[in-house]
Amino acid sequence: MHVFVTGGTGTIGSAVVAELLGNGHTVLGLARSDDSARTLAAAGAEPLRGDLADLDVLRAGAARADGVISLAFGRDYAAPDALARGIAEESAALTTLGTALLGTDRPLVTVSGTPWVPGRAATEADPLPTDGPVGGRGRSVNALLELADRGLRSAAVRMPRTVHNQGKGGFAGLLVEQARRSGVSGYPGDGAQRWPAVHALDAAVLFRLVLESAPAGTSWHAVADEGDAVRDIATVIGTRLNLPVEPVAADSFGPFGPIFAMDQPASSGYTRETLGWKPIQPALLDDLTTIRP
Repeated sequence: MHVFVTGGTGTIGSAVVAELLGNGHTVLGLARSDDSARTLAAAGAEPLRGDLADLDVLRAGAARADGVISLAFGRDYAAPDALARGIAEESAALTTLGTALLGTDRPLVTVSGTPWVPGRAATEADPLPTDGPVGGRGRSVNALLELADRGLRSAAVRMPRTVHNQGKGGFAGLLVEQARRSGVSGYPGDGAQRWPAVHALDAAVLFRLVLESAPAGTSWHAVADEGDAVRDIATVIGTRLNLPVEPVAADSFGPFGPIFAMDQPASSGYTRETLGWKPIQPALLDDLTTIRP
């Protein structure tokens, strides 16, 4: 299968590109910069220059592909409206890609987050939130899945709060960056809230399985660790960086503060049983021990 991938040079995307190429697929990768284009080419993919906001480029990429995996998202997390702008841009891109593939029965796999369910781990059957800080993302993913009855094999891989590889990536990676800047390995609240996690290489396998065989209109959970306490995550980070581990105000994490403070475990039992997905890479707390001071 010739697969058009957006976001193919990030923590998840680079693993997905390698997984696809290693399993007989070819890849056309959206490249935002010359550096991204070189990275994709070095991996064995064909670069297509353009940004996620370049809708004509997205249409062209989709037209050339047998399937699409959409992973790109805004990266300027420091700006106050960065999250909202990123969600709006992603929504427009998904609408464009989905419309381009209507009636083809080709797969379009997108990414979202695991939902929050009070008092228990979220499952694949739980709906995505359509209000709150990430509600717009839930609405755009739901709209894409609803195109399943119009000749699009749409599917969503719900990612946990941390997708990690060698101690980098996801919300835990943001904790590491914040700790380096502030001199404190901090966590919001009492730190008992739980975050699910997955290694990027395990997540990449699931994206390939969903692309190859998932039915239209379905959602899947890329969850290896059901929920690590944020205080435990911060403790490993503090130990590795030789920094004190302390509670900090949620707003010190900017737009992610309210999300960081939530208890949000998730499971993947249905995904594992149905698609035969078996995570084999190191768990988050073990992977964080590779952080260098």
